[in-house]
Amino acid sequence: MTAEAFDYVIVGAGTAGCVLANRLSEDSRNSVCLIEAGAKDSHPFIRVPALVGAALTLPQYSWGLETVPQPHLNGRRIPIPRGRVLGGSSSVNGMVYFRGHPKDYDDWAAEGNRGWGWADVLPYFLRSENNTEYAGSPYHGHDGPMAVSSIRGPNPLNRVFADAMQSLQFRHCDDFNGPTPEGYGLRQGAIRDGRRESGVTAFLKPAAHRPNLKVMTEATLARIALADRRATGVDVLIGNETQHIAARREVILCGGAVGSPQMLLLSGIGDGAALQQLGIAVQHHLPAVGRNYHDHIAANVQMWTTNSQSYGISLEALPRGAWNVLQYLLARRGPFASNVFESHAILRSVPGLDRPDIQVVFQPARRNQNMFPLPLGHGFVLSIVLLHPKSRGTLTLASADPRAKPLVDPALLSAPDDIEPLVRGLKLTRRVFATPAFAPYRATEFLPGVSVDGDDAWKDYIRATAATVHHPAGSCRMGTGDDAVVTPELKVRGIDGLRVADASIFPKLMGGNTNAPVVMVAEKAADMILGKAPPAPLHPA
Repeated sequence: MTAEAFDYVIVGAGTAGCVLANRLSEDSRNSVCLIEAGAKDSHPFIRVPALVGAALTLPQYSWGLETVPQPHLNGRRIPIPRGRVLGGSSSVNGMVYFRGHPKDYDDWAAEGNRGWGWADVLPYFLRSENNTEYAGSPYHGHDGPMAVSSIRGPNPLNRVFADAMQSLQFRHCDDFNGPTPEGYGLRQGAIRDGRRESGVTAFLKPAAHRPNLKVMTEATLARIALADRRATGVDVLIGNETQHIAARREVILCGGAVGSPQMLLLSGIGDGAALQQLGIAVQHHLPAVGRNYHDHIAANVQMWTTNSQSYGISLEALPRGAWNVLQYLLARRGPFASNVFESHAILRSVPGLDRPDIQVVFQPARRNQNMFPLPLGHGFVLSIVLLHPKSRGTLTLASADPRAKPLVDPALLSAPDDIEPLVRGLKLTRRVFATPAFAPYRATEFLPGVSVDGDDAWKDYIRATAATVHHPAGSCRMGTGDDAVVTPELKVRGIDGLRVADASIFPKLMGGNTNAPVVMVAEKAADMILGKAPPAPLHPA
C-alpha cells in the first residue's frame, strides 16, 4: 500500500470540497489533498447553463442513486441525482443562488448552534459572492470568487408569469437574498459570462497552480483511518489498488448528505449494532449518523401550447433556435446562457405563518419527457416545492463494500402535515394559469389534467408524481445533543481530527436552494479549521 502525507485531507471535491481546498491552501505552509471519486468536469453539457437537464442525466457523472421504495409515494423509488465529478453537484445542478430565509439560520442558532444565526453567517455569504447587480447592498458581496448574476434576456413568458402573480395580489420581490425573501420575481444564478459557475470554476481552478495542493480524481474512499479515536488519514481505492493518504492535522468529509454519512459508516462510526450486522468493526458508537435525512419535495402542473414563445424545439421555432445557437457561440448570450428556471415565487400558502412555506418555480418550457437534452414542443410548468418538510428519514449501508450504493430512505410525506401545503400550492397554479395574462397562449393542462379536482384527487396525484428537487440534507446533523453527529465547530463527536462540512450538517433545510448555503458552510469551516476568529456579525439596517 503506497502512502502520502498532507496536513489536511479533504474527501469529496464537490462545492464544499472545492471551497476548502482553496481556502486551506492559501497559506503555502499548509499542504492539502483533495480527493474526488469522479472524473474531471470536461463534458460540454456541464458548461452550458441551458443543458442542465442533460447534465443531470450523464451516467458517467452521476452516482446513479435512488431512494428505497417510498410508502407514501405509492411505493415508488425516487431518483437522487448527485454529481460524481470534479465539482460534485455544483457541476450538474440548476445553478440557482437562493440562500433561504434569515429566520432559518436563526433557528439553527436557537437549537444550540452558537455562531450559526443569520447575522453570523451573512459575512460568509458575502465573502464568497461576486455580484455586481446589487451595488451598495449590505446583503451582497461584490469581490468574492463566485460569480452570481441575473439571466440576461430571460424568456418573455417570465413577464407573463409576473403579470399573473401581480393580478392575484402577490407582491414583487426585488432581491430574494435580502432581508425579506417573499413574493415573485426573477432569480439569480451561479453563472459567469453565460457559463456555469461551479465549485471548480469559482474556487478550485484559481488554486490549482499552488504546489501545496494536490487534486486526486477517480479515487473512492474505502475508510477513514483511525487510531486512538483520532482520524489519521484515509484509505482510497484507485482501480484495484488501495492507497493510504495520511493527514497530519485533519480529515474533512465533504461528500454531501449521502456521501459523508456513508463514509463515516464504512469507517465504523455509527450505530454499533447495525455496523456489526454488516461485519464492520465498530470504532465509535454514534447512532445519529445517517439519521435526520430529509429533502425538499415537489409536484407540478404542466401546460402544453402551440405558441412557440417558450423555450423548445419545433419547426416554427427553428429559425430562432439557429440564431440562439449562434448567439451563444459568439457572445455567450441568449437562451443557452440561461438555466431555464428563471423566475419563482416564495409564498405563504396560508396566512399567519412566520415565513413562506412554498416555492412556486416557473419554467417557460415543457417538461422534457425523454432523454433529449432540450424540450421538444412548447409549454410551461409551475412546480410547487415544500420549503420546510417535517418528514425525516435515514441513510444506511447496504453492505460493507465501499463501492456499493447506500440505502437512502427520506421517508417522503411520512409527516402528515407535509402534503397540505403542496395541495394548496397546486391549486394556486390553476389560478395563475387562469389569469388573463396567460389567456393568449391557449394552453392545455397536460398534467394532471382537469379531471383531477378536490383535495383527495390532488393528494393522489402528488403521491403518484411527486419527486424531490435534489436538496438532500441533515444526515450528519450539527448540534449539541445526542441526536447530533457534529458539534457547532463541525467536529465529529467523539473523534479528534475529523470534521464534516457540507449539506449533511444542516439541522434542518433552509427554505431555499442548497448550493449557496453549502458554500457558506465551507467558508465558515475554513476559518474554524485554521483557527481564525469569525468576522463580526452583520446587522444591516
